[in-house]
Amino acid sequence: MVNIKEYRIVMPLTLDEYERGQLYTTAEYSKQETGGGEGVEILKNEPYTDHPEMGNGQYTYKIYRLASKVPGWVRALVPSTALELHEEAWNGFPRIRTVLTNKYLGDRFKIQLDSYHAEGINTMDNALHLPADVLKKREIVHLDICTDKIDPKDYAAEHDPTKVKSVKTGRGPLAAGWANGHDPIMTVYKVFSCEFRVPGLQDRVENYVHKTNRNLILIFHRKLFCYLDKYFHMTMDDIRAHEERTQIELAESLRAAAEAKAAGTRAPRYVPLRERKHAHATCSALRVGFHCRFCRGSGQDE
Repeated sequence: MVNIKEYRIVMPLTLDEYERGQLYTTAEYSKQETGGGEGVEILKNEPYTDHPEMGNGQYTYKIYRLASKVPGWVRALVPSTALELHEEAWNGFPRIRTVLTNKYLGDRFKIQLDSYHAEGINTMDNALHLPADVLKKREIVHLDICTDKIDPKDYAAEHDPTKVKSVKTGRGPLAAGWANGHDPIMTVYKVFSCEFRVPGLQDRVENYVHKTNRNLILIFHRKLFCYLDKYFHMTMDDIRAHEERTQIELAESLRAAAEAKAAGTRAPRYVPLRERKHAHATCSALRVGFHCRFCRGSGQDE
């Protein structure tokens, strides 16, 4: 039986702030999780239209390489080439759908995350319009970015809402009961399902995935609040340019690691574009087939 959980996360943001912040934080998270030949590869990031359920929005297709990030008992069960997740996402904000699959497992494995975002605190009982049979199986889980704990190994003070204050908005640090009377305020509704149809392993894998997902959702939303000053004045065009820079950086990091592995050497320390002199003539965007908005095609160092 497919396990279904609905996570509800209250955030001290407007819907517009969350939309931009979610994209900014996704890009930053991808960079933080990429290195040594593992992490995130972004293959597509483009507009879509007329999706039967998701309307119009932005489509992304990514590959997550996870070899060292999964427990040993998982690595022992499948070949190393199978430790990849393929993610498709349709961002038709305020609704978003994300689907994760694995080519090795085929139709025996699928993760789906449907999200809806609305003003107020828990004002919607069925934000994703789940049918009656799914509602019967749904477990509602409330997450608090202030008081709920994450895995200790993932803790960082700069991503702790109880320690971070937004200079640009005056929001934070947050304390227990922060949501009472807070303005602005909104709720994120995330319906998460995991299906792993392998006899003898189904319960163990699905329970592991749900536990990991809870931690990831909590970490992500703690960072989203703590990054508020970084994206507060960014327009959507600024966000798209940031995503494009990230796509280039990730491709270059994975390429450098692959070249180092082939040569039998250690991959060099990766330096993000924003931390180094950027010459359009040697821009990595040209090597990986992207147009670079970072240097705006000027041919000049920035």
